[in-house]
Amino acid sequence: MDLENSEKLEESSIYCANCRYCVLFRKSSGVDSAQYLLRVKCTQEKWRKKLGEEKMYKYFTVARRTVEHCPCYKEMGDLRTFIKILRKTLPVKDEVYNLKI
Repeated sequence: MDLENSEKLEESSIYCANCRYCVLFRKSSGVDSAQYLLRVKCTQEKWRKKLGEEKMYKYFTVARRTVEHCPCYKEMGDLRTFIKILRKTLPVKDEVYNLKI
């Protein structure tokens, strides 16, 4: 996939990353209490698994998270600029971070 195609935005979709309710948080890695992973979730609890449990996504995938309609969507700014910068700055894979103690 070339850069031009990867930066195209679906105008009919809502990009969750550009919503004020899409938040980034730290989740313990489970291996060491000083290590964590970055995850995103919807504070309005619109992301649910089939059994009703809250769904969280890996941070590096947030630029791909879209929905067709969301009654809680609150745009944070210019979509095209934000997503372009986000795609350039997101890590390419899930990374483990260390707390600086």
